[in-house]
Order: sequence, then structure tokens, then C-alpha cells
Amino acid sequence: MYVLLCVKMMTSVISDQFRMLLHRKFKSTTKLLSVRKLKVCNAPLYSEVAYVTPKGPGFLQQGKEEYVGLGLKLWHRRCFSTSHSVGGKDGDQKQQTLEDVARLIKHNEYRRIVVMAGAGISTPSGIPDFRSPGSGLYDNLQQYDIPYPEAIFEINYFHHNPKPFFALAKELYPGNYKPNYAHYFIRLLHDKGLLHRIYTQNIDGLERLAGIPSTKLVEAHGTFATATCTVCQTSYPGEDLRADILESKVPKCPTCKGVIKPDIVFFGEELPQCFFLYLTDFPLADLLVVMGTSLEVEPFASLAGAVRNSVPRVLINRDLVGPFVYRAPRHNDVLELGDVVSGVERFADKLGWKEELNKLIAVETGKLKSIKKEE
Repeated sequence: MYVLLCVKMMTSVISDQFRMLLHRKFKSTTKLLSVRKLKVCNAPLYSEVAYVTPKGPGFLQQGKEEYVGLGLKLWHRRCFSTSHSVGGKDGDQKQQTLEDVARLIKHNEYRRIVVMAGAGISTPSGIPDFRSPGSGLYDNLQQYDIPYPEAIFEINYFHHNPKPFFALAKELYPGNYKPNYAHYFIRLLHDKGLLHRIYTQNIDGLERLAGIPSTKLVEAHGTFATATCTVCQTSYPGEDLRADILESKVPKCPTCKGVIKPDIVFFGEELPQCFFLYLTDFPLADLLVVMGTSLEVEPFASLAGAVRNSVPRVLINRDLVGPFVYRAPRHNDVLELGDVVSGVERFADKLGWKEELNKLIAVETGKLKSIKKEE
């Protein structure tokens, strides 16, 4: 089976190096098949490299690293990183702080900021996360009569019985919740020309609702904004499903009567092509901000290790996660642990943006209220 990796080739030299890397690192499980031009998510020209792996489509696996996740890590380590060390140059350098990062942003040292976000930035809006004991979504799915919690997001179970997913979708559907301080902080990064891209695991659409344009947004686990018939593959705007979902009906295709599924990435499905923009975004990033994520789902989780070692990483999170736990600490890792919104507020304060951010929130909240009234 084939897995597609989309890589922006900035020069023919990089293209040749990429081919060589694939051959060297995956020669026991991989065969290079083709390179051709295409467009991804309205981005400039890309080259598509198809290769064979023992795993076919459907590599999104909860809590485990499959062949693709491993391949991404090998690519990161070979091309964009130097070896980690506790001592030596890195160990002798002063530990960077949030104040340091804020000062360098204000001095225009960081102009290509990449953000990784998970469910933790949406819980302040009232949306439950997935894995918190007691309050997490997976601990509260008994009402949907499913064999195990993860089944509600498994494509095979969806084909067997789509009703539980659409019952949950009614609760999570965009429009039921509003963006919060964390979403608008990311929006302000964009307004100031600092946001290179945000990679989000969330399917709630709050980034879009906060005014972050689609060109700056990679919804790694899909979106409600569009939908596809599971039979004839006809595409539909997400709004076409709203009435049926809110009336607890399973949306059906008017052409073939197949089930129309929102373009959410289920376990057992491939990630959207936009996800592979990371292959150029992360090497170009000069600052990585990770917020509100458990970094347990691959291959998204591996992205936290995809930036160069010289690039500072700011973790605004309830707990230490991913490479912040299992790798030796970098001198330029900044850890803001605890409540996510409080951490973002501290960051905004260090940047001197609190007043500007509060004004933005007031204006955008007013717009959303006006839209709600018109509906």
C-alpha cells in the first residue's frame, strides 16, 4: 500500500537529498516510486513522493508510533537536528525564560512562529478534552452505547453504525462554543504577521471562528467545515449537514443516499494532505509554541521534535508531555505548566499585548453575538 508524503522542494539539491535520505533510511521497507508536481491546500508547487511501507492507509493510531511516525522522526533527526546533549555547549548555556522569548519577539528576532495546539486550549470554552480522568470525553461516552470509547472515532465502526458519532457531533458542532483567550492570542500572532502556521488537533472549528485564515491553519485531525459522501465521494460544505445533525438525523447524500461524513480524521483514515506542510514549516520555524496537548497521538505528537535544536520551544500546558519528558532538556525549552489560559495570559503580559488582546476579544465577541442574533 502507498503512503503519500508531500514535500516542498525549495531547490533541486534538497530534492536529491530527500531521495537519498529515503533510500538510506528506509531501504529495507521502502521503495521510491515517483516524484511529481502538485498543489497542497492552495500552497505553492510541491513534489509528491510516493513510497511503499508495510502499513497501508490508515496510519493514525492512538498512543503508538507506527512506521510513518518512525519515518518522520528519522527525517527530523537526520536533516534538521543535531544530537541532544545535557553537557557541552547546550548544557553550558543559560536556561531561556518566557521573558527572554517575549523580549526577542518584541525585537523582531522571531518572525516565523509555529503553534501546535490540542484540546486543552478548547476546554476553557466548555468543550471536554478526550483523556482527562472523570471529565474527559472518553470517560463519558456510555450514553452512546458503543463497545469501547475510541470506537466513536473509528472509521470501521462508523460504517457499521454512524449514529453514535452524529449524536456526539450534535454536542461538538461548531457554533455551540466560542473561542477563548488562547484562540485570540494565536489570532493576534497572525495579525502581527508573526504566525507562520498553527497545527491543531481540534475539530471544533474555534480557530476559524477566532478569525485565523485557512491558509495559516492546518487542522491535522480534520474539520467540520467540509464533508464527503462515504459512497459516491461527493463533497459538501459543512453547513449543508448542520440541520440534520442538530435534529439528530444521519445526513444522507441526495444523489446516492450514502452517509455524508464530516471531514474529520477517524482512526483508520489518512491525515489530510495539508498536514505534510510541516515538512517545510518546521525547519523554517524560528519559534515553536506548544499548548494544551497531551502529545499522545501520532504522527502529530512527533512534530514537537521537528524543529531545529537552536529553535526555542515554549510549552504552555497542564503537564510535561512528549519530548519535554523523554528527551534531555534543551536550554531553550520554556515550560509554563498549569492552567493553559493563565499561561497564555502571562505570555501576553510579558509581550505587552494584554490591552490589545482584550480589545480584540471584545470586538470579535461582539461580532459573534451579532451573527447569533441574526440567526
